Amino acid sequence: MDALISYFSELEKRPLERAGFFVAGMILLWIVENIIPLIKLQYKKNKLKHASVNIYFTAIHFIIHTLLAVGIVWISRWTDANNIGLIQLGNFSPLFIILITCFTLDFFAGWLCHFIEHKISLFWRFHIIHHADNNVDVTTGLRHHPLESIWRGVFFYIGIFAAGAPMYAVLFYQTILVFMTGFTHANISLPAWLDKSLSWILVSPNMHKVHHHWKQPFTDKNYGAVFSIWDRVLGTFIEMNPKNIKYGLDNYFPNEKDENFSALLKRPFEKII
Repeated sequence: MDALISYFSELEKRPLERAGFFVAGMILLWIVENIIPLIKLQYKKNKLKHASVNIYFTAIHFIIHTLLAVGIVWISRWTDANNIGLIQLGNFSPLFIILITCFTLDFFAGWLCHFIEHKISLFWRFHIIHHADNNVDVTTGLRHHPLESIWRGVFFYIGIFAAGAPMYAVLFYQTILVFMTGFTHANISLPAWLDKSLSWILVSPNMHKVHHHWKQPFTDKNYGAVFSIWDRVLGTFIEMNPKNIKYGLDNYFPNEKDENFSALLKRPFEKII
């Protein structure tokens, strides 16, 4: 445990290594979804062209969150110095501190932030860019409008403040989150028993695919990022055979432009159809 804490405590100083986790995870899941695809996706041109659009958004997202990392470090140190947050309520072991941090951050930056984006039209305008993807695969995970990335960063700040989370626990959660973001969006076919078993604790690929259903009553379900507990406890959990799901949006954005980077960037500032 000491080695784990030491490793993640220093990880903030090694941004290239952190990026390496993401790239390695993306490549691995890219390979797996080509070996055991869930469904046959209908790309406008090809898989690489589709990926390039999403990777543009992903790169911008990482730049923004690299800048926001200054605030993450400051809040983490400030809450520790001033004994603020759930972790300060007891003399918890490092393992329990990591668990408190992961569940708190997952609620605020994972479930609550996402739920609000669907319920408040101003934020939904930006979140549409994520849901406009007609071909959900591993590259869809961080397809966020730049302003949405900032909004998500604010909720990450709130989660750190609420938990009083030390940096090693924050970076541990971020590492898990980056992998889970790719995993839950990847076009992979897991055995039904395995996917269902995973969904009792974690957000599984089939569980999250429902959230990308093109009809919004289904889109407004399964908001979770890492843990499925929030959807189950708060009444937003639903199951569906992912092979019956059509991706995209039944309103708000023309599906034929889901790979038009310029149109996607401008869409939040235009009149919603």
